[in-house]
Amino acid sequence: MSFIHTIPPEQADGDVLAMYRRQQGPYGYLPNYAKVYCYRPDVMKAWAELQAVIRRHIDRKTFELVTLAAARAIDNSYCCLAHGKVLQNYYSVDELRAILTDDPGAPISRAEHAMMRLAAKVARNSSAVSREEIAELQSLGVSDEAIFDIVAVAAARCFFGKIGDALGVEPDAPYAELDNGLRELLVVGRAIDTRSPEVLTD
Repeated sequence: MSFIHTIPPEQADGDVLAMYRRQQGPYGYLPNYAKVYCYRPDVMKAWAELQAVIRRHIDRKTFELVTLAAARAIDNSYCCLAHGKVLQNYYSVDELRAILTDDPGAPISRAEHAMMRLAAKVARNSSAVSREEIAELQSLGVSDEAIFDIVAVAAARCFFGKIGDALGVEPDAPYAELDNGLRELLVVGRAIDTRSPEVLTD
């Protein structure tokens, strides 16, 4: 589940227990990523606060697209699966496959495509981003404020994704229930956990 020992849910108390409960809330189970923060729940809290501030300035669909692009660039299966699943609120499975395979018929605008390319490059090698790439976004009507937000989303994703991957965190078992073809495109790094997730009980 991870390379380091973590505090089991039944042994958690204080700030760790509170953090576990918050992270379990949206899923109905304790996600694997939360456990490696058991020694530093204040870091998880700071991450959540940073995410909330960044997301406040960007629409949900754009946030999900650029997050997915950044996660794929750093080979982070966990974030790809999580945000790919959320994107099913906006696209069909076939449409998502088209986006992920860079199909010319993918249902995204030129601006969205350029945003995803920028997010991927920021995650992969930010010093290689060129003035021309930023100018392309500007020419497509993307404001400087929005460009900052895209870069912030991608840079922040590196923080979260790399912590999990470096500590051997596997994506939660329920992600195996995603469409087979879509799942294969989203598992770009660590394989999905085969063990049932733990559940924190009252």
